[in-house]
Amino acid sequence: MSDNAPATSSHDLPVPPALAEFMLDGWAPVQAPVRVDPEVASWAAKRRARLTGMFPGEHLVVPAGAPPVRSNDQYFRFRPGSDYTWLTGDGDRGGVLVLDPAGDATLYSDEPPRPGTAPYWTDRAAGIVWNGPRADLAALGEALQVRCRPLAELPGALDAAGRARLLRTVDAGVDALVPRTDPIADVDLAVALADLRLIKDEWEVGQLQHAVDVTVRGFEDVVRAIPEALAGGGERWLEGTFSRRARTDGEEVGYQPIVASGARAAILHWNRNTGPVRPGELLLLDAGVEVGSRYTADITRVLPVDGRFSPLQRDVYELVRRANDAAIGQLRPGAMFRDYHWAAMAVFAAGLVDLGLLRCSVEEALDPERQLYRRWTLCGSGHMLGLDVHDCGRATTARYVEGELQAGMVLTVEPGLYFQPNDELVPAELRGLGMRIEEDLLITEDGSRNLSAALPRTADDVEGWMSALAG
Repeated sequence: MSDNAPATSSHDLPVPPALAEFMLDGWAPVQAPVRVDPEVASWAAKRRARLTGMFPGEHLVVPAGAPPVRSNDQYFRFRPGSDYTWLTGDGDRGGVLVLDPAGDATLYSDEPPRPGTAPYWTDRAAGIVWNGPRADLAALGEALQVRCRPLAELPGALDAAGRARLLRTVDAGVDALVPRTDPIADVDLAVALADLRLIKDEWEVGQLQHAVDVTVRGFEDVVRAIPEALAGGGERWLEGTFSRRARTDGEEVGYQPIVASGARAAILHWNRNTGPVRPGELLLLDAGVEVGSRYTADITRVLPVDGRFSPLQRDVYELVRRANDAAIGQLRPGAMFRDYHWAAMAVFAAGLVDLGLLRCSVEEALDPERQLYRRWTLCGSGHMLGLDVHDCGRATTARYVEGELQAGMVLTVEPGLYFQPNDELVPAELRGLGMRIEEDLLITEDGSRNLSAALPRTADDVEGWMSALAG
């Protein structure tokens, strides 16, 4: 429902009547195929049934959203809202899903302008000449196995429905159509969707494994491209290398990659990726591919640019790897979500005491009232993963960060140590080191499965892997 038209439309030349008439004839029919996994429709129907079961007798409205304008010229490449995608499988812009009190679903979307109509060549937002062909509603409905109606009918349908819960702030046009009579009701819908999405179904797990597999190929590409980075391409070259894999074998990157060489690896969210890559440095690569279904991976590895760790780099790397191992060892149904974080922190506290950075006992370092070890490991040890790289962020505290792990959850494990280059409490040789190993784990009925196990973990295995890729 958003009309986010680029202002450049105001620069268009006037259309003489003769041209307008001339443009009406001589066009062959066009239609694009629906890009939908044939299996997703049945899974989406089950998800909708779970959601409506939480709000019996109510209308629920979930929009896809619309792409914002970039540089006062074109639209950003569209990425639908994750909740809409989860409930429909649709990846197109502007759609709005409405679930009625009986649980029946109707998807309202644009009918593509037909050849021989003015919008076909004048509409910058929906016109085929401007944006390419799209599937019509009949084809979309058949692929998604859901009733589809023209978007123009949505205002009348919402008026007739009366009170409805809406997933707000996704589409301003839809927000304006649904009165905010009870803000808590809308928040409850958003929270319910996040809670439901915590548990991945079989199809989702397959998509996440696919995203991880493509990401592994991207990491291999980056290792092979290190000589070009050393020759002057730097972090930019390596980011482009990974992004090419993401666009070739997936849809795009799942988030802005972190390609951090040298001291930039200690910057937790460095993603400008503009620095040089130099011999003797470590490269921290945190990246994930988002596949066509919009599920993403999220993996980190630290790579010695020369192919071999120095003794000090190896010692710190192996400390981080042991913390990662300890965290993974806690992953099983019934464990508390934060258990794996505390397991990793116990390893870090002991390691930091051994390094002489913490001048106290391990017990004192782990004291909840002190937590001095956090100077060098400021972030948590992981998060849920799925359609969003930080998935289900609006889930209830009791279900997520203070809840128990359940079979079907997918999460990252990523404890890391970061020694800032200006930290005078650490020896000079440690300053500027940033170390993180990040895996993507599925909670199974009896433990966990490492979806990213194809990548090496130990320092020896990283060196052997890089050597093999270098030929």
